[in-house]
Amino acid sequence: MNNFTFHSPTEFVFGEGVESDAGKLAKKYGANNVLVVYGGKSAEKSGVLERVVNSLEDEGLTVEKLGGVHPNPRADKVYEGLDIVKDKDIDFILGLGGGSAIDTAKAIAVGANYDGDFWDLFTEEGIELPEPLPVGTVLTISAAGSEGSNSAVIQDMNGIKRGLHHEGYRPRFSLMNPALTQTLPPYQTSVVMTLKVIVLR
Repeated sequence: MNNFTFHSPTEFVFGEGVESDAGKLAKKYGANNVLVVYGGKSAEKSGVLERVVNSLEDEGLTVEKLGGVHPNPRADKVYEGLDIVKDKDIDFILGLGGGSAIDTAKAIAVGANYDGDFWDLFTEEGIELPEPLPVGTVLTISAAGSEGSNSAVIQDMNGIKRGLHHEGYRPRFSLMNPALTQTLPPYQTSVVMTLKVIVLR
């Protein structure tokens, strides 16, 4: 394996064990109080959540956790995250997982600096978008896309999806350890490979 770092302007760090650099990089980008947003129990069972939290705490950062993000992420989890942000004076959001966790992290980040309902930002035209809190990611699925994009997609409780684009959405850093993708179910790997073939054609 060849480890490397690439800027686009997201700082991509690829290689074995790079999730343990989360604390160092979050601190580099101004974090003091971090909210870690993640999905299901796999982050806990694999140990990646513990390694990331330990890395953050080793750098003297305070950590709050928000788990339970579902595929096709919903607005209710964003509201839950916004409550934590306000209550704990969060200044950095770290998405751990795939696109759903990262998109939820981005939506929390932009809603944190908006006085109204964050969903207005996704549905109403003409609203001046606030500068989001900085976001970082630890990727556990290959080719999610959100780890380097300026976009997020969230659905309301009726299943209506809306997207939002903001240059501030681009993560400050994305940590990519390919070993974290090796336990993905076969159907997820096959979908990613099929999409890659379609794009290459």
